[in-house]
Amino acid sequence: MRDHFPPGLPPDPFAGDPSDPSAALDAIEPGIPLDESERMAVEEDLADLAVYEALLAPRGVRGLVVMCEDCREDHYHDWEMLRANLLQLLVDGTVRPHEPAVDPRPDDYVTWDYCRGYADAHGHFIGGHDH
Repeated sequence: MRDHFPPGLPPDPFAGDPSDPSAALDAIEPGIPLDESERMAVEEDLADLAVYEALLAPRGVRGLVVMCEDCREDHYHDWEMLRANLLQLLVDGTVRPHEPAVDPRPDDYVTWDYCRGYADAHGHFIGGHDH
Protein backbone atom coordinates (compact mmCIF):
# COMPACT_ATOMS: atom_id res chain seq x y z
CA MET A 1 0.00 0.00 0.00
CA ARG A 2 2.72 2.52 0.97
CA ASP A 3 5.20 0.98 -1.50
CA HIS A 4 3.76 2.89 -4.46
CA PHE A 5 4.66 6.50 -3.76
CA PRO A 6 4.51 9.00 -6.62
CA PRO A 7 7.94 9.87 -8.07
CA GLY A 8 9.83 12.63 -6.31
CA LEU A 9 8.78 11.74 -2.75
CA PRO A 10 11.52 10.78 -0.27
CA PRO A 11 11.83 7.07 0.55
CA ASP A 12 9.66 5.62 3.31
CA PRO A 13 11.76 6.03 6.50
CA PHE A 14 10.15 2.88 7.94
CA ALA A 15 10.66 0.66 4.86
CA GLY A 16 11.49 -2.82 6.11
CA ASP A 17 11.30 -1.75 9.78
CA PRO A 18 9.32 -4.34 11.80
CA SER A 19 8.31 -1.61 14.27
CA ASP A 20 6.76 0.56 11.54
CA PRO A 21 4.00 2.47 13.39
CA SER A 22 1.77 2.37 10.31
CA ALA A 23 1.87 -1.45 10.22
CA ALA A 24 -1.40 -1.49 12.16
CA LEU A 25 -3.11 0.07 9.15
CA ASP A 26 -2.14 -2.95 7.04
CA ALA A 27 -4.16 -5.15 9.41
CA ILE A 28 -7.35 -3.28 8.53
CA GLU A 29 -9.33 -5.43 6.18
CA PRO A 30 -10.24 -3.81 2.90
CA GLY A 31 -13.79 -2.63 2.70
CA ILE A 32 -16.54 -4.11 0.61
CA PRO A 33 -17.71 -1.64 -2.02
CA LEU A 34 -21.16 -0.27 -1.34
CA ASP A 35 -24.06 -1.54 -3.38
CA GLU A 36 -26.21 0.99 -5.23
CA SER A 37 -28.75 1.50 -2.43
CA GLU A 38 -26.00 1.89 0.20
CA ARG A 39 -24.18 4.36 -2.05
CA MET A 40 -27.38 6.38 -2.50
CA ALA A 41 -27.96 6.41 1.29
CA VAL A 42 -24.42 7.70 1.93
CA GLU A 43 -24.82 10.35 -0.79
CA GLU A 44 -28.11 11.44 0.86
CA ASP A 45 -26.33 11.59 4.22
CA LEU A 46 -23.64 13.83 2.70
CA ALA A 47 -26.29 16.14 1.25
CA ASP A 48 -28.20 16.19 4.55
CA LEU A 49 -24.98 16.88 6.45
CA ALA A 50 -24.25 19.91 4.27
CA VAL A 51 -27.71 21.34 5.04
CA TYR A 52 -27.39 20.60 8.77
CA GLU A 53 -23.96 22.19 8.98
CA ALA A 54 -25.11 25.28 7.05
CA LEU A 55 -28.08 25.70 9.40
CA LEU A 56 -26.48 24.78 12.71
CA ALA A 57 -22.77 25.67 12.58
CA PRO A 58 -23.55 29.42 12.67
CA ARG A 59 -25.55 28.72 15.85
CA GLY A 60 -22.48 27.18 17.53
CA VAL A 61 -23.21 23.49 16.85
CA ARG A 62 -19.87 21.76 16.19
CA GLY A 63 -21.20 18.42 14.91
CA LEU A 64 -23.17 15.32 15.79
CA VAL A 65 -23.32 13.02 18.76
CA VAL A 66 -23.85 9.35 17.93
CA MET A 67 -24.43 6.45 20.32
CA CYS A 68 -21.71 3.85 19.61
CA GLU A 69 -23.21 0.38 19.15
CA ASP A 70 -20.00 -1.30 20.36
CA CYS A 71 -19.26 0.56 23.59
CA ARG A 72 -22.73 2.04 24.26
CA GLU A 73 -21.22 5.49 24.80
CA ASP A 74 -21.82 8.76 23.01
CA HIS A 75 -19.22 9.69 20.39
CA TYR A 76 -18.87 13.31 19.33
CA HIS A 77 -18.04 13.95 15.66
CA ASP A 78 -17.19 17.34 14.18
CA TRP A 79 -18.74 18.25 10.83
CA GLU A 80 -15.48 17.77 8.89
CA MET A 81 -14.81 14.34 10.41
CA LEU A 82 -18.35 13.20 9.57
CA ARG A 83 -17.92 14.36 5.99
CA ALA A 84 -14.54 12.57 5.74
CA ASN A 85 -16.07 9.34 7.13
CA LEU A 86 -18.93 9.41 4.62
CA LEU A 87 -16.59 10.17 1.72
CA GLN A 88 -14.31 7.29 2.78
CA LEU A 89 -17.33 4.98 2.77
CA LEU A 90 -18.06 6.02 -0.80
CA VAL A 91 -14.46 5.46 -1.88
CA ASP A 92 -13.82 2.00 -0.47
CA GLY A 93 -16.61 0.91 1.86
CA THR A 94 -14.64 1.49 5.07
CA VAL A 95 -14.38 4.05 7.84
CA ARG A 96 -10.77 4.40 8.94
CA PRO A 97 -9.80 4.91 12.58
CA HIS A 98 -9.82 8.58 13.51
CA GLU A 99 -9.32 10.87 16.45
CA PRO A 100 -12.56 11.79 18.20
CA ALA A 101 -13.32 15.33 19.24
CA VAL A 102 -10.92 16.35 22.00
CA ASP A 103 -12.66 17.08 25.31
CA PRO A 104 -15.99 17.83 23.62
CA ARG A 105 -18.65 19.98 25.24
CA PRO A 106 -21.81 17.86 24.85
CA ASP A 107 -23.94 20.99 24.45
CA ASP A 108 -22.05 21.75 21.21
CA TYR A 109 -23.29 18.54 19.51
CA VAL A 110 -26.72 17.37 18.41
CA THR A 111 -28.24 14.15 17.07
CA TRP A 112 -29.23 13.32 13.49
CA ASP A 113 -32.87 13.45 14.66
CA TYR A 114 -32.40 16.94 16.11
CA CYS A 115 -30.85 18.07 12.81
CA ARG A 116 -33.69 16.57 10.80
CA GLY A 117 -36.31 18.26 12.99
CA TYR A 118 -34.48 21.58 12.90
CA ALA A 119 -34.19 21.46 9.11
CA ASP A 120 -37.86 20.50 8.75
CA ALA A 121 -38.88 23.39 11.01
CA HIS A 122 -36.90 25.76 8.78
CA GLY A 123 -38.48 24.55 5.56
CA HIS A 124 -35.71 22.25 4.34
CA PHE A 125 -36.99 18.85 3.24
CA ILE A 126 -34.42 16.21 4.15
CA GLY A 127 -34.36 12.53 3.13
CA GLY A 128 -36.30 10.26 5.44
CA HIS A 129 -33.93 7.41 6.20
CA ASP A 130 -32.95 6.53 9.79
CA HIS A 131 -29.61 6.98 11.52
